[in-house]
Amino acid sequence: MKNLYLTDVAVDTWVQGGPVKMENLLGSVVLIEVFQVNCPGCFLYALPNAIQLHEKYRDRGLEVIGLATAFEDYDKNTLENLQFLINTGEVIGETFKALNQRGLLVDQSKLPWKLPFAVGMDRIKPDNEPVTEERVLAYARQLLAQFDQLREDQQQGIKSQIRTFFEQKIMKAETFERFSLQGTPSAILFDREGVLQDVSFGQATHKQSAIEQLLG
Repeated sequence: MKNLYLTDVAVDTWVQGGPVKMENLLGSVVLIEVFQVNCPGCFLYALPNAIQLHEKYRDRGLEVIGLATAFEDYDKNTLENLQFLINTGEVIGETFKALNQRGLLVDQSKLPWKLPFAVGMDRIKPDNEPVTEERVLAYARQLLAQFDQLREDQQQGIKSQIRTFFEQKIMKAETFERFSLQGTPSAILFDREGVLQDVSFGQATHKQSAIEQLLG
């Protein structure tokens, strides 16, 4: 993980503020906020927080980029729906349900805010890789550093879940997999030299302090 760099972030299509060349961002601290269009938590917490961080630290050298990805719900987490979101502000699927229930939408279906930074789509390709024991085991060890110390029945249970996940997985997202992300929202943080410093999943309360430390 420590050998990954800003230039390892793969963007297939820019839908706002692009194209951005990652090497041109060297000299800035860079936060890649990874989300899915059909991800309520992304729109309830992570993206509003990314907007706050952008507004607070951009003058000190922080660059924020929104990267939409897809590791599930491939019919909803599409480039077309991302473009629709950026162009109209309208949300769909589970995102719409969650925000609508909380009264957080305007005009019945639209976000009350806009993303003020560049937004792109992860490189998504068909996943034709066979589901082998070696692939399942490698993924288990990647997710759980202590996997080999677990009891045999625990290992088998985890491998069974992973095998089912792979069998249902018809696509693969290049950046999502390269940085071993656990889900969305996730945040990938790079220092001014473009070296990976932190990967976090969910509501990462340490994100702001990590950014401040890197900004110096």
